[in-house]
Amino acid sequence: MIKPNFMEKLLKGGEVEWKALREVVNINNGKDWKKLSVGNIPVYGSGGVMAYVDKFAYNKPTVLIPRKGSITNIFYVEEPIWNVDTIYYTEIDINQLIPKFFYYYMKTIDLMKFDTGSGRPSLTQAILYEIPIPIPPLKVQEEIVRILDAFTVLTEELTAELTARKKQYEYYRDKLFTFEEGEIEWKALGELAENLDSMRKPITSSVREFGDIPYYGASGIVDYVKDYIFEGDFLLVSEDGANLLARNTPIAFSANGKMWVNNHAHVLKFKTYEERRFVEFYLNHIDLTPYISGAAQPKLNQKKLNSIMVPNPLPLQKKRIVSILDKFDALISSNTEGLLREIELRQKQYKYYSNILLSFPNEEVEA
Repeated sequence: MIKPNFMEKLLKGGEVEWKALREVVNINNGKDWKKLSVGNIPVYGSGGVMAYVDKFAYNKPTVLIPRKGSITNIFYVEEPIWNVDTIYYTEIDINQLIPKFFYYYMKTIDLMKFDTGSGRPSLTQAILYEIPIPIPPLKVQEEIVRILDAFTVLTEELTAELTARKKQYEYYRDKLFTFEEGEIEWKALGELAENLDSMRKPITSSVREFGDIPYYGASGIVDYVKDYIFEGDFLLVSEDGANLLARNTPIAFSANGKMWVNNHAHVLKFKTYEERRFVEFYLNHIDLTPYISGAAQPKLNQKKLNSIMVPNPLPLQKKRIVSILDKFDALISSNTEGLLREIELRQKQYKYYSNILLSFPNEEVEA
């Protein structure tokens, strides 16, 4: 573990000079890219890569700092890039400042306190140029970058592993839900499930009595209450909300036992476990866009939900598919929880070490 006096040993008597950013970095505006031809050069905006073109605006290691929008979204790139007018690229004096060190240091700064926007966050060159930057000896900068890179690489590897596991699961799920024409019958969801929406009762938060019964909404449990209106095994399906399109969390999820459900989630009852789980897996697999109405507030109404066509294989085949997906789901969930915990730990370690490695005695910088 890095001890608090680590920086003193690392510096070995070397001085840390503080300079205004304008003394070590030039900030450059972006340009429109829409008249350029398609190529392999990434076009960066404040949200990240937005296209690929055949020309570059800059081709040396640089730190990209958003001008408008997501102003805390800083990028470090080494390959040639094109940048639009919502993000700056920086020309860095490498005789004084290692680009990657500059990137890591900029990530420690709360750029929102420099926001000059009246509605949309904004950073001006004039304000950025006055930010004080520590300039330790280059050897020290190199060592700090080496240590922080090690934590960053570990996090990236864990994130890549998590992504690979999810893609593996999606691959096998997609294969299991691929059927030859005429191989099975298809039925409308309304024919396979009993819809219990009429029994739902929304309760505003101000009048809910706290208890141990889960209170469900569009994306899962939103509270706990004293009473219940459903008891058994059900499939809940999001009725409205941005997640119907974004799909950041499953839009269909099983709920068991006693529960209360508000009017943001459809309540479906099936005859068997396999039928319920099969439909749950299937709804989370398909694109529901054709069934969703409303732009500002996406909605999957009961009529549209009931009209969704679902494959209906023979009971034994359905049971086999559910059994395979249940095993995959349990495995992926277990691995995902472990990987997420590990990623969170690495991120905390990175923050801890970056706080130590990038904290230098500050001096007043004259404008």
